[in-house]
Amino acid sequence: MGSTPPNNFSWVDPGKVAGLAFPRMTAQYQYLLDHGIQHLVCLCEHKPPNYDTCPKLQLHHIKIVDFTPPSQSQIDRFLAIVEEANTKGEGVAVHCMHGHGRTGTMLACYLVKTRKISGIDAINEIRRMRRGSIETKDQEKAVVQFYQRVK
Repeated sequence: MGSTPPNNFSWVDPGKVAGLAFPRMTAQYQYLLDHGIQHLVCLCEHKPPNYDTCPKLQLHHIKIVDFTPPSQSQIDRFLAIVEEANTKGEGVAVHCMHGHGRTGTMLACYLVKTRKISGIDAINEIRRMRRGSIETKDQEKAVVQFYQRVK
């Protein structure tokens, strides 16, 4: 079976965490598996189609309405999934619709936690790595609030 990189796919922490846009095809799920990603975190209201065609890929569903920030408990849940998977040497990919707003917000929180950098620095770094990330003031605020909570 062939594999195709999903739209807007990129590593934020190679081998550990990647972001992408909404996947639809088996070949995209296969690409994730081929690159050491065993966990897919879906931040959309609906699960992606055909995700069950690759049973080795575990889907985690954290529903966040488009253009809204994740709650602090949703951020904690995402980071717990990443930590648990990475401890076992398994990669995690996270997506929303286009891989910008909700995805970028979660990835920025990941950088705050793992690199011990400020919320603003994390936002700027994610925007540098993944153009168009973190689309609203409320999403920015969620990252800054997360930083203030964990620093």
